[in-house]
Amino acid sequence: MTNDDKTLNFPNADLSDEAAVRRELMKYGLASLATLATVTPSHLWAQSTYPNRPLKMMVPWPPGQATDLAGRVVAQEMSKILGQSVVIENKAGAGGSIGTDSVAKSMPDGYTILAASSGPFTISPLLTKTPYEPEKDFLPVAMIGMSPYVLVTAPNFPAKDLREFIALVKSNPDKYSFSSSGTAATAHLIAESFNTALGLKVMHVPYKGSTPAITDVIGGQVAYCIETAASTMPFVRSGRLRAYGVSLEKGSSVTPGIPPFASFSGFPGLAGFDLGAWLGVVVPTGTPSAVVEKLSAAVEKIMTASEVKQAFSNIAVEVDYRRAEDFAKYLKFISTRFSDVIKANGIKAD
Repeated sequence: MTNDDKTLNFPNADLSDEAAVRRELMKYGLASLATLATVTPSHLWAQSTYPNRPLKMMVPWPPGQATDLAGRVVAQEMSKILGQSVVIENKAGAGGSIGTDSVAKSMPDGYTILAASSGPFTISPLLTKTPYEPEKDFLPVAMIGMSPYVLVTAPNFPAKDLREFIALVKSNPDKYSFSSSGTAATAHLIAESFNTALGLKVMHVPYKGSTPAITDVIGGQVAYCIETAASTMPFVRSGRLRAYGVSLEKGSSVTPGIPPFASFSGFPGLAGFDLGAWLGVVVPTGTPSAVVEKLSAAVEKIMTASEVKQAFSNIAVEVDYRRAEDFAKYLKFISTRFSDVIKANGIKAD
């Protein structure tokens, strides 16, 4: 081969295999081209071949958590549509930041995707210096769901509905307390948004997880909490908790019979109240647009399937599909909203 050669012929390489082509380039001493193939592989290979090998969906939480369960539903259906396995990898730690960071630093080729959620993606970067910047390091593919939050008290709490609850707590400043699954957890920020909207003066009692936070509400040690439907509804159905309202503006199919906060007239602060814990799919920045579009189209098809909606309902997550551009707008909105709550209440990371 000479410098005049204009065509590279790799008889032993599968040209649809990026790694194989890089090896052939290195054989000919074309290190710079091999590096280019590593950095921008999808621009060198026909994107119509994507995907030609299994994908990995990183879940930055332990198995069994809501993001994990929802991610597994989507991964299973995505495998069918794309014709390649989508393998779940759990990498928990640091409130989801470890797994999230590993995807931020992965090859932007569409073969590593993140099951993203509000904690590590929206809230953590507002409180601490995370090793990744969500808006800079990731591209939205699609939002897939929303976990509603429910205001609950012990059954003997002296208020029969949300109006009475608000009147009672507001007329007794600093008498009542509310629990959460932890300082700066999504539950804490939603509860502070609710309290601020109504001018309620109450004390926050943080716990390590929703289970102890709810247990002390049931026992009467704490007056109320606003926690996920997944963690509260079993107790509501069994009569051990009383539910007053749900945090999503249009209500939720996973909290039947429970009115949304926004539906109560006479409380301007609750108008349009629409907060929950979002779930979505994102990829590293640099992933080619054609790949993002293919993934987004797959997710859109998945989220319209009745069996997927039922699977999400089974884990108390409301299907909330939004295309990439709408997802990006929502991420900016919710980041600003939670940033305002954090600043207004002087919330610091534990």
